[in-house]
Amino acid sequence: MAWNGWGDPSRAAPLPDAAVGLLRDLLGVRPAAAPPLPLDGVAVAPTRLTGEALEAFARAAGGAEHVRTDDESRIRHTRGRSTPDLLRIRRGDTADAPDAVVLPGGHDEVLAVLRACTALGVAAVPFGGGTSVVGGLAPRTAGPFVAVDLRRLDRMVSLDPVSRTAVLEAGLRAPAAEALLNAEGFTLGHFPQSFEWASIGGFAAARSSGQASAGYGRFDEMVVGLTVATPRGTLELGRAPRSAAGPDLRQLVLGSEGAFGVVTSVRVQVRPVPKTRLYEGWRFASFAAGTAALRRLAQDGPRPTVLRLSDEAETAVGLAEPDAVGGGGAAPGGCLAVLGYEGTAQEAARRRAEAAEVLRACGGEPLGEGPGRGWEHGRYAAPYLRDALLDAGAFAETLETAGFWAGLPALYDAVRTALTTALAGAGTPPLVMCHVSHVYPAGASLYFTVVSAQGADDPVAHWAPAKRAACDAIAAAGGTISHHHGVGTDHLAWYAEEVGPLGVEVLRAVKDRLDPAGILNPGVLVPSS
Repeated sequence: MAWNGWGDPSRAAPLPDAAVGLLRDLLGVRPAAAPPLPLDGVAVAPTRLTGEALEAFARAAGGAEHVRTDDESRIRHTRGRSTPDLLRIRRGDTADAPDAVVLPGGHDEVLAVLRACTALGVAAVPFGGGTSVVGGLAPRTAGPFVAVDLRRLDRMVSLDPVSRTAVLEAGLRAPAAEALLNAEGFTLGHFPQSFEWASIGGFAAARSSGQASAGYGRFDEMVVGLTVATPRGTLELGRAPRSAAGPDLRQLVLGSEGAFGVVTSVRVQVRPVPKTRLYEGWRFASFAAGTAALRRLAQDGPRPTVLRLSDEAETAVGLAEPDAVGGGGAAPGGCLAVLGYEGTAQEAARRRAEAAEVLRACGGEPLGEGPGRGWEHGRYAAPYLRDALLDAGAFAETLETAGFWAGLPALYDAVRTALTTALAGAGTPPLVMCHVSHVYPAGASLYFTVVSAQGADDPVAHWAPAKRAACDAIAAAGGTISHHHGVGTDHLAWYAEEVGPLGVEVLRAVKDRLDPAGILNPGVLVPSS
């Protein structure tokens, strides 16, 4: 991955001149005052780890070659991929760089690394694909810390075709996992926007949700077993798909963001590779009308595999099809919905026809397969577009939430108003866009994209009040602070409010029992006392 951006550097492309002109004319975007620093122009403070400590980590990880303290390795493991993360690293801010990168080769070596961290008083930050956008890789600690990179845990350990489950190691990247499963006739069906770079362990740690969640479910719904390394030892969880033997401790680990332990492998449900994938577009006159249609499908069926709806602004810009951004979208006004159907040809056609009846009854207008193919082609392109916007001098960031259907309109309005008011008041009127990408019988997610000028001297400080205002609005409107990005350090205060004082005490108690020295990702997920 690019050290100061998203994904494959060879896929980065500048914005068309017409798009740059629109940004200038509509949002007041101007070129950045200075270009990003080159990699060799970024300085990193000397490691705070002693030679004795580095030797201890080398013994734990299976050799000195698996402990790295060079500048480039540490820079590439600094923070995640949020817009503030990238803006800071582009100007040479390496304050959150790990003191070393440790690469254990298996579960036992992860345990040994955590024991060494505990003995040395060194914090440990689990590192998968590095795609966190909520401060999940920037611990709050004054002392040294190491990035525990799991890339060597990259196997499909086993496949059970009878139970349709697979055991996958945590460092296995999503494309590699999918390729291994496809070779055996199966698919995981988990395709989040971070798919090309995220890891299996990261999916579990962040309670990920993929773009086909309407059909396959969230990642936490796919997991039936976990192996977790903690400073106190190993947790082996999941003897059956479901159990009444007490509370489900799997759910305690899923979404724990490395604060309770390091997931080293998961047992997941898999499904046969679908024979057919069909994607299509529908137009609705308004976001309210489209949302009502999605609710009908989510509650009464038939449930498509992919079910997404862009609001008027996102449709007009064309962000529903990132590869065609600036082209005005596939729908002439209104809102674009993208639906997908997977399975056998007969099953996909049947669900498509039944869904069409519901969509027409809700005022939908079919647009054919063109918008669906456009979305499929560009489904992983939005982060590259974000980087191009940054290069052009714009500020572009995302945030997300979820709520119950009855409260979704008020939640949508509250977040849009908070973002628009905060940024316009700072002199940079924003473009605020939104889409629904995950639906349930009881509610749905809202995913917001914000584009504005970067502001004055410090675009990170310029964005901070707007992010706080949006989070406050989410809490006040009854939404959750995160549907799938996670808590990290960015959302910690609002998460504490969401679970309440007693919930915070429960989290601290679990943390104290599994990680008594507090070395695991300090400041992430668990509010301090």
